Amino acid sequence: MNDCLFCKIAAGDILSSKVYEDELVVAFHDIHPLRPVHILVIPRKHIASLAHVSAADEPVLGRLLSVAQKLAAENGSADGFRCIVNTGRIGGQEVPHLHVHILGGTKPVGPMVERN
Repeated sequence: MNDCLFCKIAAGDILSSKVYEDELVVAFHDIHPLRPVHILVIPRKHIASLAHVSAADEPVLGRLLSVAQKLAAENGSADGFRCIVNTGRIGGQEVPHLHVHILGGTKPVGPMVERN
């Protein structure tokens, strides 16, 4: 997609603080980190959200998670981290390109969602 922010980052058209890239995925530090470790892992291929994946996307989905584990450990979250995939408006997705947030550091991340 020509106007997709994350496609432009993956293509190198917009600068980012990349920490990993291969033929399937790109990872970079979030510009507004919520935790000491806050890295985004995105597929190079434009996929709007997790609601838009197909069986053909299984290799990239697996890569997203294996890279998340590697980067969490390398960036100080060997004792644990959280991966978040926000999907759609209700799920809190802000950029319409599939991405995994890696959140971690040395302190617990906190509750998964607010309790009612």
